[in-house]
Amino acid sequence: MNTQRIDRVRANLQARDLDQLLIVDPLSIWWLTDYYTEPYERLLALYLPRTGVPTLFVNRLFPDASNTGARIASYSDTDDPIPMLSAAIDPTRPLGVDKELSARWLVPLMQTGAARAFVLASDAVDDARAIKDAREQELMRAASAVNDEAMAWLVEQVRPGVTELAIAEGLLGTYRRLGAEDHSFSPIVSFGPNAADPHHEPDETALTAGDMVLFDVGCKRDWYCSDMTRTFFTAEPTEHQRAVYETVLRANEAAEAIVRPGVTFAEIDLAARRIIEDAGWGPQFNHRLGHQIGLQDHEPGDVSATHDEPVQPGMCFSIEPGIYLPGDLGVRIEDLVIVTEDGCEVLNRYPKGAQIIG
Repeated sequence: MNTQRIDRVRANLQARDLDQLLIVDPLSIWWLTDYYTEPYERLLALYLPRTGVPTLFVNRLFPDASNTGARIASYSDTDDPIPMLSAAIDPTRPLGVDKELSARWLVPLMQTGAARAFVLASDAVDDARAIKDAREQELMRAASAVNDEAMAWLVEQVRPGVTELAIAEGLLGTYRRLGAEDHSFSPIVSFGPNAADPHHEPDETALTAGDMVLFDVGCKRDWYCSDMTRTFFTAEPTEHQRAVYETVLRANEAAEAIVRPGVTFAEIDLAARRIIEDAGWGPQFNHRLGHQIGLQDHEPGDVSATHDEPVQPGMCFSIEPGIYLPGDLGVRIEDLVIVTEDGCEVLNRYPKGAQIIG
């Protein structure tokens, strides 16, 4: 049991005037207890009271959880876990529930009157997970270092006639060779006009002379995710291509330059968006500036015009402005940053100035 993280979640519960929380997200349970299993259709739940020992509900088919420090409540496939779960919950108080709690468990709990009320309270854990401790920050750096090396490998694959899919399919083996376990999300490899789709799925499109190339890739290493986007030229860029690229680069750098504690996510988004709007491409920057990241590639709390909360030291999120011109080209440049006491640390070291490759 990670008592410091438990205490942070309990402080968040107190701020929300809640005395109990039911957590079912396996990653959040691992983050709090160092215990992980994929429950599939079975119930895995951590009942966290504001005081006292948490209770971990596990199926007897799951790996042994006795060393977590939690009280263990086990059940078999022939048992209904709802009565056992209800018995642990204080029926006189509201129960905070995880956003991942499916209706197949939530509705029976409500029907049994397990709690006075049911309140969506995932943010008690999400907000705690958003502040990366020193060890987590080191793991985020390590995952991004692997991603930097992988980007160099990707660049080496670019040659006339190669397909997007061929490059994308070779990336996992490279990640594993470099010490990562998996992708943190499906890689995006886009040639030419395909990059105008921000979430293009690699296909059999072959590289032709002069195409711009966009790589948006990330790996998972020791549980933690990386994410980076770079856009390249394969021939001397036209004036139009260079203008789009330089605008996105200036937007990326301007946003990173203002990240410090107390600045809001909305202000960071605006710093990048204003540059693209002033260049005349405002409508073509059609997504938020970024997202938080950690155990998952996209974690709650985005970098957008509607998020007015100030950033705090230890938060990690992406800065990824883009311009997308259908039928023509797309440019996105993305880094991850960790907020420090007086600014931010950019995790990605792979160069982002204009490069001609292939």
